[in-house]
Amino acid sequence: MNQQQLVERARQVKENAYSPYSNFRVGAALLMKDGTVIDGVNVENVSFGATNCAERTAIFTAVAQGYKKGDFEAVAVSGDTVDFLPPCSICRQVLVEFGDPDFKVLLTNGNADVKEVTLEELVPLAFTELEM
Repeated sequence: MNQQQLVERARQVKENAYSPYSNFRVGAALLMKDGTVIDGVNVENVSFGATNCAERTAIFTAVAQGYKKGDFEAVAVSGDTVDFLPPCSICRQVLVEFGDPDFKVLLTNGNADVKEVTLEELVPLAFTELEM
């Protein structure tokens, strides 16, 4: 799957988002190294802290399907925004847990523009180890 197809998949799946409170729909398409694409959408809750972002929905689904750290290749994130839509900081940390530093993050906006960054560029001082 090429970059444009992954971005288009994120745009399409965005329509499935459950966002009755913010009306802010986000879609994510997560490309695995074996070529599988796993979709994710934001799922809101009236208690906003219980809301789950599209990127985490896709990652958690991949883990539930048996994928492991190192199996992740790229993610496209789509929202109806003027600027490029980056993952929130919680999603960035989850991406760091499963992606390599060169993992591709494709940021989009409502104008169909795409900006590619690596995970290392997105999270330059990532928290990666827990030593006690």
